[in-house]
Amino acid sequence: MDTSKKNNVYSRTDSSKVNISDEEWRKILPADVYAIAREKGTERPWTSKFEDSKEVGTYYCAACGNPLFKSDTKFESGCGWPSFYQPISKSSIIYLADNSHGMTRTEVECGRCKAHLGHVFDDGPPPTGLRYCINGVVLDFEKAKAAEKKYNEGEQSKEAKKGE
Repeated sequence: MDTSKKNNVYSRTDSSKVNISDEEWRKILPADVYAIAREKGTERPWTSKFEDSKEVGTYYCAACGNPLFKSDTKFESGCGWPSFYQPISKSSIIYLADNSHGMTRTEVECGRCKAHLGHVFDDGPPPTGLRYCINGVVLDFEKAKAAEKKYNEGEQSKEAKKGE
């Protein structure tokens, strides 16, 4: 998340709906996030820092901080964008018909601020059979604290054993 702009709506705990003008969004979002979240743009495939990420944690909307996906629902789809098979909750995502570019698809938006996230397709893995193909630019990520702590403790333990 670009912290050079002050985003007063960003919160990982506030679930109230965000309804501000595009002019206000333009003031608080980095240009790349604005282009996708508010103008329904698409990042180039295989350019997201999250595409190959195996980190354990939670993915949030980069515009408003709404929790969207857990890392354990992320999978390698080969489509070029981070893919998930299930959102955190039914209210995390809004589904809209998208008939643009001569295609019939289902667009997904953030359930809190209506930022464009990407699309969902019915060619995903079990248990849902869905593939949420999400623009990484509109994702923010936080590592799972417990997992990170456990990993770090394990590394310290390994180092201590080496020194014995």
